[in-house]
Amino acid sequence: MVKPRLVLVLGDQLSHDLSSIRMAEKGRDAVVMAEVMDEATYVPHHPKKIALVLAAMRKFASALKDDGWTVAYTKLDDEANTGSITGELIRRASEFDADEIIATTPGEWRLIDALNDLPLVVRQLPDDRFVTSPKEFANWAEGRKELRMEWFYRQVRRKTGLLMEEGEPVGGRWNYDSENRKPAPQDTRSPEPLTFEPDAVVTDVLDLVEKRFAENFGELHPFGFATDRKQALAVLDHFISCGLPRFGDYQDAMIAGEPWLWHAIISPYLNIGLLNPIEVCRRAEEAFRAGAAPLNAVEGFIRQIIGWREYVRGIYFLEGPDYTSRNALVHDRPLPALFWGGGTHMRCLGEVVGQTRDHAYAHHIQRLMITGNFALLAGLDPGAVHQWYLSVYADAFEWVEAPNTIGMSQFADGGLVASKPYVSSGNYISKMSDYCSGCHYDVKAKTGERACPFNLLYWHFIERNRERLQNNPRMSVIYRGWDKRDADQRDEILTDATAWLDRMEKGETV
Repeated sequence: MVKPRLVLVLGDQLSHDLSSIRMAEKGRDAVVMAEVMDEATYVPHHPKKIALVLAAMRKFASALKDDGWTVAYTKLDDEANTGSITGELIRRASEFDADEIIATTPGEWRLIDALNDLPLVVRQLPDDRFVTSPKEFANWAEGRKELRMEWFYRQVRRKTGLLMEEGEPVGGRWNYDSENRKPAPQDTRSPEPLTFEPDAVVTDVLDLVEKRFAENFGELHPFGFATDRKQALAVLDHFISCGLPRFGDYQDAMIAGEPWLWHAIISPYLNIGLLNPIEVCRRAEEAFRAGAAPLNAVEGFIRQIIGWREYVRGIYFLEGPDYTSRNALVHDRPLPALFWGGGTHMRCLGEVVGQTRDHAYAHHIQRLMITGNFALLAGLDPGAVHQWYLSVYADAFEWVEAPNTIGMSQFADGGLVASKPYVSSGNYISKMSDYCSGCHYDVKAKTGERACPFNLLYWHFIERNRERLQNNPRMSVIYRGWDKRDADQRDEILTDATAWLDRMEKGETV
């Protein structure tokens, strides 16, 4: 008799065309899915994220059973639960008398290594739900002095044919980013996101999460995430018709009390497998060709998915497990309490952290130019910043989060991802948001107690990183301008910045 094999399906692999499922035999093999504390606690995840993943797992397991698969499913509160993915595989191997495991390669090095250490035969198959493979990215990267996303993106456009005509980009340009930087509009009647009332499965999960993870940062209720593929497709439909037409113009805008604007809010569903990147991009392209959405919006949206999303995954696997420990600028300040909801006089940070607490969501500019910009200017430990982003956002899985944080946001990889540090003074925030209105600090003030901290910390960052950054072609003009300032004015700015940082480190409300 042929022995059964175990088919591992992780919480971010909820796709029916998963390579491990395609390799398996329905009448022979058993699908193993497990809710385990190791995965729920390796960082203190937002309760909404835990609930999303567990509810989606349960519904996916039910769909597999309905399709005729044998599914060995372990709930978080099952008495026999061993608490880890590897422990559950060993337990199920004994139960089914299996000595081989089929798995789609996980998206995190720690799980890849854990599977490799199992005392069982483990066959890790490529995760081909992406447009490109890590090997394809490595081949592209080989011999290049700079691994810029734009050049990789063009290669992927050619490969997929998205927004292409006779080998050339539609409209004659690859990139319409310059048209996608409009500040916050006066008319903020943006569409409300499509949400779903919790059904019986989701309600059970919410009760479990409320009991087990009540101390985690973040509000569990209200909960309206899509938790199965049908719902996720409905969210995509809603965005294509209601959000995409204005997405391009205002994708960088920030408005207090308006967390959603015209964003898609589908990244959690892409990242757990309920949506496929190509189907999402094809829908957007169809909207453009039907005249329902402008080219700048559609190109910008597609670039985020087949450009940036594929690129950061390539970086993660290219650079290896030590990538998250990099700290090129030698920043070591601990995260202040304001990142966990502590008080702050900075309206912009209060808005974004509050939104993150309530929704497990913030859009890319809020992450990059508010929380990320502040962390970089303040010299916060990039490892701690990485752990925070991984903890608080519903779409955060290490393969996508680490390059965004360690590379793009914190410049901790020394410029592998970003050609220069993404830092700005308060002027950028004032231009792209309404956060500065009514703030305790004055965005126009350069010195003094009421000076915007971003203004003070910007020049503090520039000065303390002079040796590392002054020869960067994109930074040299900034140093020349700084050096032309009156010496007394420079000293006053640096003194005020140092005093502000000292107050933050002492735990004062800043």
